[in-house]
Amino acid sequence: MEKRERNEKMENNDVGSIRIADEVVGIIAGMAATEVSGVAGMSAGLVGGIAEMLGKKNLAKGVKVEVGEREAAVDLYIIVEYGVRIPDIALRVQENVKRGIESMTGLDVVEVNVHVQGVGFNQDSKEEDLRVR
Repeated sequence: MEKRERNEKMENNDVGSIRIADEVVGIIAGMAATEVSGVAGMSAGLVGGIAEMLGKKNLAKGVKVEVGEREAAVDLYIIVEYGVRIPDIALRVQENVKRGIESMTGLDVVEVNVHVQGVGFNQDSKEEDLRVR
């Protein structure tokens, strides 16, 4: 039998041990990224040249994390809203993700790489309503 090793932050204390799985860090990163105004959503990556936008339930998708004993590195694949200044949004995402992971897990975040995969357009529902009536 081959033993499958999972990356987790593990901490021992007098009472026992604490383990934080990569998936948990990924969800924290996804939530922190989508909290930033100007981020339309997370991206599943390029599918046939088009970025596939994910809903709020798939926050860990579009996030790649590497967790060591004390440090974490994060890659985020996001879709930004049309009309925003991308460098400003990316910087705010980096800061929010770093702050969120460090405050919730105690890990030191050594890097947050933001990959902008697409631009989301805010569809005006009023125009569609007028066509339907």
